[in-house]
Amino acid sequence: MKKFLACVLAATLLSATVQAQQVQPIDGIAVVVDEGVILQSELDRAVGNIRAQYAGRAAQLPPPDVLERQVAERLVLLKLQVARAEATGVRVSDQEVDQAIAGIAGQNRASVEQLRAQLAADGTSFDQFRDSIRDELLVQRLRQRFAQTQVSVSDAEVDAALEAQQATGQQYHLAHILVALPEGATPEQIATGEEKILGIKSLLDRGEMDFAAAAVRYSDSPNALEGGDLGWRGENEIPAAFANLVRQMAPGQVTAPIRGPSGFQLLQLVETRDAGQGGPSVVTQVRASHILIRVDENTSAAEAKAQADTLHARIVGGADFAALAREHSEDPSSQAAGGDLGWFTPDQFGPDFGAQVSALADSAVSTPFRTQAGWHIVQRTGTREADVGNENQRAQARETIGRRKLEEEWNQFLREMRGEAFVDFRTGNATADAAETAPEAPATGD
Repeated sequence: MKKFLACVLAATLLSATVQAQQVQPIDGIAVVVDEGVILQSELDRAVGNIRAQYAGRAAQLPPPDVLERQVAERLVLLKLQVARAEATGVRVSDQEVDQAIAGIAGQNRASVEQLRAQLAADGTSFDQFRDSIRDELLVQRLRQRFAQTQVSVSDAEVDAALEAQQATGQQYHLAHILVALPEGATPEQIATGEEKILGIKSLLDRGEMDFAAAAVRYSDSPNALEGGDLGWRGENEIPAAFANLVRQMAPGQVTAPIRGPSGFQLLQLVETRDAGQGGPSVVTQVRASHILIRVDENTSAAEAKAQADTLHARIVGGADFAALAREHSEDPSSQAAGGDLGWFTPDQFGPDFGAQVSALADSAVSTPFRTQAGWHIVQRTGTREADVGNENQRAQARETIGRRKLEEEWNQFLREMRGEAFVDFRTGNATADAAETAPEAPATGD
């Protein structure tokens, strides 16, 4: 459990921005962000958490002033995203926060009270933890709304991706280092950025630092503190400007500096693997119907559960499931069909829903259970083995193209939001000018 909590706190301590006033009666302001502030205690706590993650590897971290600025920028970006989410009507209820926390505890086979005790032992207040979870949920929903309105994938793009996958059948594990340039960079800024990226490349070529350590120390990318890791990607998930380069690289190889819209980059091919051609084509599908009672601002979790319990009792007593679904279900996509969801794989509607459906025999009805949407009653009506190879491949291709497009559009959205914000670094080393936030370029001579 402690190992998992360390991972959770790695994210949440970076986003605890509300309760710091309760930690110290008097606290300095580290950064002013539009109408809000980041307190020095918040920044110190977040920096301390990063140092704890790199215990035993402190040499990989940048100098203290650079690390502080990196962490401060993360906090700034998080605060801007939360503010944008709230300004555009994104809401997260207390019940949803409670459910997320219960999920974290459940993943660790612990109760919420045990989670609370572990947080206290690690020096984190439960209120701070709740606020950080709320912030994460707000940002997730902002990103989901952005994806729904800004990202689309055509059938032609899916066809091209499948053709490319059949030709190569490869996936690529990538990492990158970014030396960012501002929009409308001056010739002097471009020259400075180019000098720095060449210096980093020279450092790598001489073997004085590995790629991940160099990313932590020098990269301006948001994933710098993760060693620049971009994860596994299919060829259709790699921007066209890089795809031809990656295809010709050997594992461990690093590209020459590449100029892109956000600045200069170095790209490393970490390793490759067979894409598996979309996985097995024959899968087990179930057919089920459900009744959903939503939890929202008008219906509390207790009220929704009480209504679901009443409906379940009526079903057990012989009432027609489909008739009750048409009358009471709050799922507009299935209500008119008597709650019928059609054929689907058990995990299609999330792990909680899938676990309930998988545990049922055909024709059986579940007891009421809770998901993020609300309280459900499910009746499983059938099971089959289906060949969905082509369908799966197209769905996976559509999803990976969408992820790539979302990443590109979202990063551009974040850069624009950051550029439009009023940000004033007040205290500590974070007051350095943006041009001074990264170490000077390593020497390029012998």
